[in-house]
Amino acid sequence: MNLSPKQYDASGVRGDHRVVASLVPEGARVLDIGSEDGALLQLLSQNRNVDGRGVELSQQGVNSCVARGLSVIQGDADTDLTDYPDDAFDVVILSQTLQATRDPKGVMQQLLRIGNQVIVSIPNFAFWRNRVQLLFKGRMPVTKYLPYEWYDTPNIHFCSLKDFVTLCDELDAKVEKAVALSGQGAHIKFAAPWWFWNIAAEQAVFLLRR
Repeated sequence: MNLSPKQYDASGVRGDHRVVASLVPEGARVLDIGSEDGALLQLLSQNRNVDGRGVELSQQGVNSCVARGLSVIQGDADTDLTDYPDDAFDVVILSQTLQATRDPKGVMQQLLRIGNQVIVSIPNFAFWRNRVQLLFKGRMPVTKYLPYEWYDTPNIHFCSLKDFVTLCDELDAKVEKAVALSGQGAHIKFAAPWWFWNIAAEQAVFLLRR
């Protein structure tokens, strides 16, 4: 996913990555699926002292991860997670990747099988600006946070926060914590019901346990 420079703080860390890192226990065994260039896994290694592994689809991404000294292999979340045994990791992370998988429900089932805890961050396609664009322009929304046209987007399953929570219910996954974020990755800290965040939050991070 191409992200706006505004989503990175002064130290060069993505806002959602900082939230994810805050949810990972010190020294945990972590599998980061969709590692991209390894920025999140490196943050976890440096700040949380994790025993980290990664899976990344693109060879370019794998090369970037290896250049950072990270243990990342090339793999596909839709097909390769079955190779991992049950409870193989303390924490499994899927950051801004679920909507780009072919079988989101199947991927979620695998995450909950191989991790004691699962952290998932997703964009919210029901964000109010997206709704307004679709209502008044009659076209698929294009925003700074989701800068793709409908024909070149990597996102193949468009999902709202409410959709994701419903999927968790279907999978008997307990949402232990959920953090609503702005498009810039800033934590929106005031309390509100989920119907509100389904309109007002541009993305969110969920901590799950089966």
